[in-house]
Amino acid sequence: MSPRRSGQAAGARIEATSELGVFATLRRGIAVSPEMVQGAALTGLLAVLAAIGRVVVPIAVQQTVDSGILAPGGPDVRRVVTLVSAAAFVLLGAAACSAFVNVRLFRSTEAGLASLRVRAFRHVHDLSVLTQNTERRGSLVSRVTSDVDTISLFVQWGGIMLLVSVLQIGVATALMAVYSWQLTLLVWACFVPLFLALRPAQGAVNAAYTRVRERVGAMLGAISEAVVGAETIRAYGVAGRVQRRIDGSIRSTRDAMVHAQKLVSVVFSSGVLVSNLVLCAVVVVGTRLGIEGDITAGRLLAFLFLVQLFTGPVQMATEILNELQNAVAGWRRVLAVLETPVEVVDPGPAGVQTPRGPATVELRGVRFAYPGGAPVLHGVDLTIPARTSVAVVGATGSGKTTIAKLVVRLMDPSAGQVLLDGVDLRDLSLASLRRRVVLVPQEGFLFEGTLADNIAYGIRAAADSPALEPEARDRRVRAALVELGLAPWLDELPGGLATDVGQRGEALSAGERQLVALARAYLAEADLLVLDEATSAVDPAAEVRIARALDSLTAGRSTLTIAHRLSTAEAADLVLVVDEGVVVETGTHAELVAGAGVYASMHESWVAQTR
Repeated sequence: MSPRRSGQAAGARIEATSELGVFATLRRGIAVSPEMVQGAALTGLLAVLAAIGRVVVPIAVQQTVDSGILAPGGPDVRRVVTLVSAAAFVLLGAAACSAFVNVRLFRSTEAGLASLRVRAFRHVHDLSVLTQNTERRGSLVSRVTSDVDTISLFVQWGGIMLLVSVLQIGVATALMAVYSWQLTLLVWACFVPLFLALRPAQGAVNAAYTRVRERVGAMLGAISEAVVGAETIRAYGVAGRVQRRIDGSIRSTRDAMVHAQKLVSVVFSSGVLVSNLVLCAVVVVGTRLGIEGDITAGRLLAFLFLVQLFTGPVQMATEILNELQNAVAGWRRVLAVLETPVEVVDPGPAGVQTPRGPATVELRGVRFAYPGGAPVLHGVDLTIPARTSVAVVGATGSGKTTIAKLVVRLMDPSAGQVLLDGVDLRDLSLASLRRRVVLVPQEGFLFEGTLADNIAYGIRAAADSPALEPEARDRRVRAALVELGLAPWLDELPGGLATDVGQRGEALSAGERQLVALARAYLAEADLLVLDEATSAVDPAAEVRIARALDSLTAGRSTLTIAHRLSTAEAADLVLVVDEGVVVETGTHAELVAGAGVYASMHESWVAQTR
């Protein structure tokens, strides 16, 4: 599937997920995290016992009044004490059942939510660069964090209340029917219209909370972007503009939340109003039935208690509805990510495992277009022989970087094949590909931690191999730096290998971050190195160090370098000239300079600028 078609398919899948109903979303969410319903049978049984325990008070009140206080021979104090003691015992048991329900629900839901977070993160990580670029990073992160948090809040609070409330309404209804079927019909006649009105209200609240989750994701994206780009914002004096954009995003989130809360408040007020009206109606009609001898004083008093048990969950419906719709909106966003297809598919154990050794790369009829954009590559054919240093040159936007991304399989071509030693990369297991091919970007990404921590990312180990001890790891890292000729640089650092690189490597210079990336690649011991010009944005002293390290890093290996400086092309074994998505020239530096083509013109301009 082409990136454009896969992007459209992903968009259609996300839209379809957003249109799922509440119960369909819950079913699909539980199917994704089955741990949430583990042991549900026992939990349900305990919840039923807890709900039954809640009606012991109305029963005790009825029995105490009718057969204790209003006994034919006068008040029976012993019976009253017995009934109250039995009720207290049952209430203790019900409380214990309720506690066990809470513990079991928390345990199962935490297991399910942890599984959901892990799956969501792994899926986001597996999505291609193209798919990730269709959405802001902060919004993607919110799927794994805040959206899952909304699910957690509902399942661990609203879910418990929903389960207990439904059972409580059922048990209360059954007992009310025993005491007075007439009053029971009256209660349901008052609430049925409210329940019918809740369905469209639920749809409105559902849509409102979907907008809330979207606004929250956009707000987190805007804030995270501003934090990461703080240096650029200050440098260009656009803090006011950025602040206005963030303020607008925050206001949009606030307005969406206020709108959702307004709808919930209307539902809540309706429930309270109907509950109070029902209580008044039961008192009036119950009194009439009592006068006519159809109900005793104890039964009427117990019935009023049961009405409170019935209306309590209805009044609490606003909070439950609030959390339910918020959770469903978050669940839809998480499901939308999980159901977004992974474009760069790993064939896994069924994939080809190629042996280590000198790597040959071929591109056969490769075409590529970014989603929604014009074609970038047009039928590219080229061969990178084993142990050959190849430089790719061309104007900005000519397709150089796209070729590099295809060779390391950060994305797949729209048409054609990219082959490593004659094997299509799509048939090669990603584990095998990552062992043999390493990309060194123009600016290596550093993680928070020490210098040793970051360089050690290049150490490859089997999945079942134990992690290296810190001392052994540091020895390997130091040896790599020595072999790359970087020992003097290491000695200049105040903390040596224990130097803290800071967040995103900000404690190091651009040149030093590049040295870390080269050392990391050296430890990876790849057969093919894909380099995005490592010396294009550093000072002369750092450039000398990087050039020496590159000589050691690339010795005996196949290399593909995206050359931003033609000095890199001069030192390459082979030069490929890309122009508007087509390889227009191939040859050595000397051959191409001697010609009258695109490369000769580029070289002449470069020489003129460097004089």
